[in-house]
Amino acid sequence: MKPAAFEYVQPRSLEETVSALHRFGDDAKVLAGGQSLVRPSALVDIAHVPGLDGIAIGSSDVAVGALVTHRRLELGGEVPGPLGSLLSAAGRCVGHLPIRTRGTFGGSIAHADPAAEWCVLATLMDADVLIASADGARSVPAESFFVTVFTTAIEPTDVVTGVRLPLLGPDDRIGFQEFSRRAGDFAIVMAMVALQLRDDVVAGARIALGGVADRAVRATAAETALLGAVPDRAAFEEAGALAARDVEPYEDLHGPPEYRRDLVRVMVRRALEQAVAA
Repeated sequence: MKPAAFEYVQPRSLEETVSALHRFGDDAKVLAGGQSLVRPSALVDIAHVPGLDGIAIGSSDVAVGALVTHRRLELGGEVPGPLGSLLSAAGRCVGHLPIRTRGTFGGSIAHADPAAEWCVLATLMDADVLIASADGARSVPAESFFVTVFTTAIEPTDVVTGVRLPLLGPDDRIGFQEFSRRAGDFAIVMAMVALQLRDDVVAGARIALGGVADRAVRATAAETALLGAVPDRAAFEEAGALAARDVEPYEDLHGPPEYRRDLVRVMVRRALEQAVAA
């Protein structure tokens, strides 16, 4: 493919990055891993901007830099506890190996595909998306950041610098189930869960779904139903049924809405069973 001519900028600092974005405005496209690139009028390549490829562990959260690759999270070992396990499990399902090697966590978040693993994980964990612009730095909760398909709260002069995720503790259990036509394809339906178990009952529940709406969504009715429940098959079947009832999937080449609802029911139940079996 021979692309049309475009401007190419390779900033060496965050300040140079936001300056370039401010200069080009709507015409600019930020390049990180470049796995979902569309033809821009101007390309701002942030691959050499220092400070965006770190993983900073705090006392209660972790900040994952925008340039951290899918592969690095898949290999694990840097983020402790159940959250690290969930990042690794989700990372294994991101595309194929060349994509995971070059594609980036922040790029996926900014691209905002509703069937992308990192968008679902950010929604599950009530993450804060870290953004820089010429006006300074700010953070946006995932709930407000993802607007609709491929659309976020970032402005043309903004750049995602990372994502802050709360760490999970020893009482937390995670589950992840994804259904796709082939390995490496985007999910038709994806379910991620994080359960907090205390005294043999569910003390906290998070359930996020991908591939069923114009953005990743939480199954709030199912989460509420699980609170105080004994974590057994009956409770998980009920949670799966509630999650399926509350989604309004679209119809596409993969099947009608009823098909996706049934997948939601099964994927949620399996993810919950996986969480307590670990």
